[in-house]
Amino acid sequence: MQYTAYNLQSAFTPFEECRDCSPPPPAAGEAGLGGCRAVTPKRYYIGDHYKVKGVAQMKAEIMANGPISCGIHVTDAFENYKDGVYSEKVRFPLINHEISVTGFSKEADGTPFWWGRNSWGSYWGINGYFKMAMGGNGLGIEKDCVAGIPTYTKPSSKATEFTQ
Repeated sequence: MQYTAYNLQSAFTPFEECRDCSPPPPAAGEAGLGGCRAVTPKRYYIGDHYKVKGVAQMKAEIMANGPISCGIHVTDAFENYKDGVYSEKVRFPLINHEISVTGFSKEADGTPFWWGRNSWGSYWGINGYFKMAMGGNGLGIEKDCVAGIPTYTKPSSKATEFTQ
């Protein structure tokens, strides 16, 4: 999906930022906003950020502080990903896309993989997520990552701000 950056503090009303909806889900073709209410968003900031690289560091960081941001070398084949553990070796990966690595796991056969979240919308992959091979055949996913310490306190210097 196309992304346009702008100041979130002035662009949205609270209803557009975050809402909580009661069941049941709407029928097909209905907006379903009748059972929804605006919720007060919490502001999250990055208090510190640093590089993370390799399987061991990535796993430790995800377990300690949550998702990390990693660069990957997107190929035509990856753009067509549907499901399963994606594995593709790129000899010299050139980072051309940033994704979130949200966790890690193993398939029933023992194949380890990263859970990743892409920004291409929920129609892509597994509802916007993907499984990427761990240990070298993952489009460079383990080579260029950044992690940050989340905080509710706005740092005195310029900081990255997220709303959830």
